[in-house]
Amino acid sequence: MNSKEFIKALNHIVEEKNISKDVVFEAMELALATAYKKNFDSKTNVRVDIDRESGQIKVISYLVVVPEIDEGEETVDEEGNTVVIPPEVNIDAQILLEDAEKIVPGIKVGETIEREVTPKDFGRVAASTAKQVVTQKIREAERASIMNEFSDKEGEMMLGLLAMEDSRNYYVDLEKARAILPKSEMIPGETVKMGSTIKVYITKVEETTKGPLILLSRKHYGFVKRLFETEIPELVDGTVELYSVIREAGVRSKVAVYSTVDNVDAIGACIGEKGSRIASILKELNGEKVDLVLYSENPEEFIANALSPAKNVIVNIIDPEKKEALAIVPDDQNLSLAIGKKGINIKLASRLTKYKIEVKTMQQINEEGNK
Repeated sequence: MNSKEFIKALNHIVEEKNISKDVVFEAMELALATAYKKNFDSKTNVRVDIDRESGQIKVISYLVVVPEIDEGEETVDEEGNTVVIPPEVNIDAQILLEDAEKIVPGIKVGETIEREVTPKDFGRVAASTAKQVVTQKIREAERASIMNEFSDKEGEMMLGLLAMEDSRNYYVDLEKARAILPKSEMIPGETVKMGSTIKVYITKVEETTKGPLILLSRKHYGFVKRLFETEIPELVDGTVELYSVIREAGVRSKVAVYSTVDNVDAIGACIGEKGSRIASILKELNGEKVDLVLYSENPEEFIANALSPAKNVIVNIIDPEKKEALAIVPDDQNLSLAIGKKGINIKLASRLTKYKIEVKTMQQINEEGNK
């Protein structure tokens, strides 16, 4: 590849990959200087200049005129070790004024003597080095682009393509990046098909030594929250507010909502006409149950609502500071509903309301009162 072809190819790459042309040139000049020292001359008083227009490469040897040779300064660090502070101008590049005047009469201290030392076969080294540098810069630019694109996407839901899987993870293409969806972060019991689209919740975006790391989840409670915001317009315009989401993935979620407008039914807005809105959410959750809970600033009302599907619940706050409450249900059937299978309903209700809840039937209360 000649110089003109090189510049043309480089211009195409920097435009396509959105890389700074100057950054690539500066990196190449440093890399070529290192390559020259390794292959042709180990001295350190050389630099490489690349013409930005023509692509012509020159290796320049330079000497800086000094009044006396500076070999650096010895000093002692905090641990008592002797260290040498390097001189401002490296040893190879220093030339005494008296010697410099023999080469360039009238030269002064601080001025530089330069000469071109480009080897005849340096083009081969340059081509190989240029390829390495450009590849590296493309990789760095792509990493930066991904971080710029996704750094503020934590906590967001996106639509991706299931591209690959191994024993532990699915790999999801999110247009510009490939993200990791651990199988442990799937909704329990759900199955997926490679090549299909999938909704995912971004839990982490992090720069690592191997490049950007994007972690996904469908198990996170935030996934349910984003599904509701996608399906319920009133949550977007502020007519309905989402107070909190508590979730046991694959089993049950409790979503507390309230209306900011008197004539808007928060629960009804989430259910939709003939249940259309909640149906879309339930379909995405693979059959996971979702309880819509009307939030109230009154803790007794909120706790009673949170114990749904139990009905006719009466709540007494036992200790407001310790946040302890007693919920009384009319019969054993509602007791079972309030507690839930393996205690999951009362567990989620406690987490949603931030109260430790004890549930008893009216019969149990009466029996205790008669003792």
